[in-house]
Amino acid sequence: MAVTAYLNFNGTCRDAASFYAKAFKAPEPKLMYFSEMPPDPANPLDPELGKLVMHTELYFEGGCLMLSDAMPGSSVRFGDNISIMVSSKDEQSLRGYWARLKEGATIVMDLSPQFWSPLHGYLVDKFGVGWQVYLDE
Repeated sequence: MAVTAYLNFNGTCRDAASFYAKAFKAPEPKLMYFSEMPPDPANPLDPELGKLVMHTELYFEGGCLMLSDAMPGSSVRFGDNISIMVSSKDEQSLRGYWARLKEGATIVMDLSPQFWSPLHGYLVDKFGVGWQVYLDE
């Protein structure tokens, strides 16, 4: 069974997807916009809302991270009840992820040896998303 995290944003999904693609050296994702939905004459879409990201996916380390902006007319409340775990068996890759995710982040636990892992770190990135990275032996 695979577990995939799905992150929602309040209009910053495009920037977040680009940031995460760079942080994890993932291919630039294909973005699907709300403007690509079939038109509904009963509920026309505001052109500004059509610029929001309806769905995108990032693939790295054999996993997938899905992202979107909140549905038009709704919003996302960010909290500290979730963090994304990223493990790697390659220390150099892990350190690179950490270095790129740190841009504008709040460090909760700096990348350092822990009793459960030779390297583990926890930060909240500039988009309010918690990331835990660890070296998987």
